[in-house]
Amino acid sequence: MSQGQVATANNEKVVVSSSPRFEKIFVHIELIAAILSGIFIVMGWLLSKWSHESFSIAFYLAAFIIGGYAKAKEGIEETIKNKDLNVELLMFFAAIGSAIIGYWTEGAMLIFIFALSGALETYTMNKSQKEISSLLEIQPETALRVKDGREEVVHVSVLDVGDFILVKPGERVPADGKIAQGMTTIDESTISGESIPVSKGSGAEVFAGTINLNGSVTVEVTKPASETVFQKIIQLVQSAQSEKSPSQLFIERFEGAYVKIVLLVVVLMMFIPHFLLDWSWNTTFYRAMILLVVASPCALVASIMPATLSAISNGARKGILFKGGVHLESLSHVKAIAFDKTGTLTKGKPEVTDIVVRPDLNEHDLLRLVASIENHSNHPLANAIVQYWRAKNQEVLMQPDQIEDVPGWGLKARLNDQEWLIGKKDFVGINEALVFEDSVSTKLENEGKTVVYVKDSSGIAAVIGLQDVVRKETKNALLALKNEGICTIMLTGDSENTAKNIAAQSNIDEYIAECLPETKVSSLKKVKERYGNVAMVGDGVNDAPALATANVGIAMGEGSDVAMETADVVLMKNDLSRIAEAIRLSRKMNRIIKQNIIFSLTVIMILIASNFLEFLNLPLGVVGHEGSTILVILNSLRCLGGGKR
Repeated sequence: MSQGQVATANNEKVVVSSSPRFEKIFVHIELIAAILSGIFIVMGWLLSKWSHESFSIAFYLAAFIIGGYAKAKEGIEETIKNKDLNVELLMFFAAIGSAIIGYWTEGAMLIFIFALSGALETYTMNKSQKEISSLLEIQPETALRVKDGREEVVHVSVLDVGDFILVKPGERVPADGKIAQGMTTIDESTISGESIPVSKGSGAEVFAGTINLNGSVTVEVTKPASETVFQKIIQLVQSAQSEKSPSQLFIERFEGAYVKIVLLVVVLMMFIPHFLLDWSWNTTFYRAMILLVVASPCALVASIMPATLSAISNGARKGILFKGGVHLESLSHVKAIAFDKTGTLTKGKPEVTDIVVRPDLNEHDLLRLVASIENHSNHPLANAIVQYWRAKNQEVLMQPDQIEDVPGWGLKARLNDQEWLIGKKDFVGINEALVFEDSVSTKLENEGKTVVYVKDSSGIAAVIGLQDVVRKETKNALLALKNEGICTIMLTGDSENTAKNIAAQSNIDEYIAECLPETKVSSLKKVKERYGNVAMVGDGVNDAPALATANVGIAMGEGSDVAMETADVVLMKNDLSRIAEAIRLSRKMNRIIKQNIIFSLTVIMILIASNFLEFLNLPLGVVGHEGSTILVILNSLRCLGGGKR
């Protein structure tokens, strides 16, 4: 890609300036125009004081053109496009009207402050786009493709699934794939948020945008450039920023009708007060122009969108991706949150929690023997036992003389001149299994754990308890939700005992066990009947119906594609504590929006009343009206600062 081109989420190329200095000026062009307008106003005012009226008007005209061009152009284009009047045209008419009756300074001041508030709103929009810009900068543009033993540099958009690419130390991975050759350490903080690098070897997944720290690896591409995890993040943020909340849509519908009413009242005010209140024609027109200025809903229109964009931007920076303002707004009304268990509250993988060995055997030696046999199975429980052994020991596993996989039951093996059975209690002998070590297996099962039995020629040698372990952050995350007044409910397909045990460990309020995917939906509907607004958190394909049924669906970033596509919010860092943070951010945004609306309406009513009572002159009307718009936008920028109360 040539200099000055940026790849968008859809692999389109947008041409921008190749000069960073020009880009910086272009970003602040509205602010520069507003400042120049202000300088010309000062010069015009000074010349008027020195009785150079014609020169003074020339500078005011320059202030009108430079400061008002962008907003006037925007207003005219929007009117033609939508076939409806807007706030920009009201300001345009008010400024021209002020100049017609000789109030050049006031008209120019109106243009200046309106341009300044527009520049501030643009600044807010640019801040909200910052996360996308930074993501695009991280995304590599080219890859080193290996084909027929030759290396060639190609653009990432032309990579196909099955291509092999070489990633050298210090480079960013250009595409999602799996390592075909080599070992390295990958910094995945851009995707997972975890600062600790991950060691990866042959067969391990790698993601576009992550950094290859120390080893040279050959990666087989598994996803096209448009479907990488990285691109999904960018697309989610882009779609969220383009989708408007219900409040914003209402304000936009309200704006068109309101502008027409204001213009009608202004036209009536140009004539009626002259006849009813004996105002002079000059006073009547002057008051009509003030009404045109102060009744314009600039601050009201700016009450919502800057705050929404700032909040979406803040969430994206923290790994909370909202698919639109509507979902961000809805989250603050949630009264209860339902959680899937496996992969959401828990890690989604069984881990060894208990080992009880027959007294005449050595635990270390027995565990090595069991791991050596289980190493020949792909069953999740077998993998968990092998990983448990390897995490604690460096010794090489033994090779069984004979091994047989009995589907649905367990493994039969011969090792150390002895036959071993590893599996279910029915496989090793149910009566022996139940009485082993004072019925310890019954105790483990009552705790919701899965029990694997080990038998040798002398009888039951050991029982191993395994369980899908609760995530470290789960308990604190659920406690944080309780502090926010949210009820937490677990929906799981596991047995009553397992559900009860996990609920106790995770500090959850309620649980519903033995849920099938369709049962989850019906259970969630009952929860909605009790609490009204309910969110659902899940990660699997089976959670998709429930995610769609909830008022707000929240997906774990490491979950299935179906779950992420169905959900309204995605936690890219898989951190449940972000949910409470998202709720606080939503509440803060809604609170700021209410403050903005109440403040802007109050200012408009006070200014209109003051104008009718003849307490208000045009300069004060301009400052009061446009000043309130600037304050509203500045208040909205508080959403960039976090989700605190």
